[in-house]
Amino acid sequence: MKRIRKRRRTRKRVRFGAPDESLTGSSGVAALAELVDRLGVVGLLDGHVGSVKARDRGVSAGQLLVGLAQCQLLGGDCLTALDRQRQDTAAGLLSAVPAIPSTTAASLAGRFGPEAFAGIESATAALTGRVFDLLDPARRAALSGGATTIDMDSTDVEVYGRHKRGVAYNYAGQRAGRPHLATWAEAGLTVAADLLAGNDDVRPRAADLLGRALAALPGPVREQSDRGERWSRVRADAGYFTAELAHAAVEHGCDFAIAAKRNTAMWRVYAGIDDTEWTPATGMAGAEVAACDYAPAGWPEHTYTIVRRVRVDAEQISADPRSRRRRTIDPDQLALALDGRATHAYAVSFIVSNIPTGGTGGTGDTGDDRDGGARLDNAFDRVVDVEAWFRRRTDIEDRIREAKLGAALRRLPSGDPAVNTVWMWASLLASNLSVWLQALTGFDHAGRAHAARLRHQLLCVPARIIRHARGLTLRLPPGPQLLPIVLARLRRLPLPA
Repeated sequence: MKRIRKRRRTRKRVRFGAPDESLTGSSGVAALAELVDRLGVVGLLDGHVGSVKARDRGVSAGQLLVGLAQCQLLGGDCLTALDRQRQDTAAGLLSAVPAIPSTTAASLAGRFGPEAFAGIESATAALTGRVFDLLDPARRAALSGGATTIDMDSTDVEVYGRHKRGVAYNYAGQRAGRPHLATWAEAGLTVAADLLAGNDDVRPRAADLLGRALAALPGPVREQSDRGERWSRVRADAGYFTAELAHAAVEHGCDFAIAAKRNTAMWRVYAGIDDTEWTPATGMAGAEVAACDYAPAGWPEHTYTIVRRVRVDAEQISADPRSRRRRTIDPDQLALALDGRATHAYAVSFIVSNIPTGGTGGTGDTGDDRDGGARLDNAFDRVVDVEAWFRRRTDIEDRIREAKLGAALRRLPSGDPAVNTVWMWASLLASNLSVWLQALTGFDHAGRAHAARLRHQLLCVPARIIRHARGLTLRLPPGPQLLPIVLARLRRLPLPA
């Protein structure tokens, strides 16, 4: 029988043709350009920052900030990423701002001064107000109908190079800069910021940053203060434990909740709480909450202390003295647990607040009968609700994570502090643009997408650009795409007057 020989399958050989400048890997730049145009971002930035050059020619301050923000949203993490993105000529046709060389960007950013940075902050406030006016009525009512939350926090950005200015060694021995942020929690926006050195204390600067953050909120939100209401609440961690910030909050008509340092006085407060006063915490397994009328010296009237404890089994306590959890345990309890004379201990946290409630822990009375200032409809009824709300302070940590990973605040690319401050504001603008884009198109109704996901699904999508009839046509890959839907929704928005 004749043997049948199978035909061997061969892979087709790949050949390379001439480069096609009509192809781009970042067709989603069209969505960013449409958003920038509909909000008038460049014009607002130029109007508030003003000119940073002697001659009115070339790239403006607003174009520089938008260009840097766009570069970071597309994945750029240093100034030279601008040069790589300039090579994508097709994406340049879709962009709202011209391509900027990295040397030009660094030179122009170095001319920014304190007045220019204040202008960026005021332009961000104006943009926030413009977006607020464009939102649907239900979302506007939700953002302006109750108490507004301002979160404050800082983060360290490690840098390398001993010739960099405006940085210093932090407590961990890292040479770092320290972005100091204030965010509007309900909207997910950064509204005020400073760039400090790694060894700068944020407490002396917290009161000023709070005032600027409150002033940056839209008019309909701030109108609650004109009616005498306690219209806003301030959340901050133990790094902001200072009476100056608490008094500043009260002067602005706000309530505050600030994590307290675990000092001797606080441990005495904890020791004085009876076992019958503890109430299970909301949404945190194994945690209990209690409250007492202790207020640190010099703090505003009606200040009280909330205490949370979480049971920790003795075998879960690390023997390493550098363990962070060990610092949250009462020293006497810690010694007993480490010696084997106790089966468990409690990790304890303290919150100093003046937020009025109807009870301590479960149903008791806080004794807070303040005069003046109407109580908001969504005021807390129990101290456990205040503690659960305070735990959502991690919202600002998500904003910081977005600025670092979604944008490029994880680096400070220059030795010039002015350039690094511009880079920080470009990162924050990139994060805000992501939030505004999703809010105005309705894609955050099921939860806001992180910038990395937005980059994958919308921004860095390949396409071919075809010029025809004095217009541009995008040919996208087969399959469902977000870009046409996003562009259609953005084009329904009115252009700025």
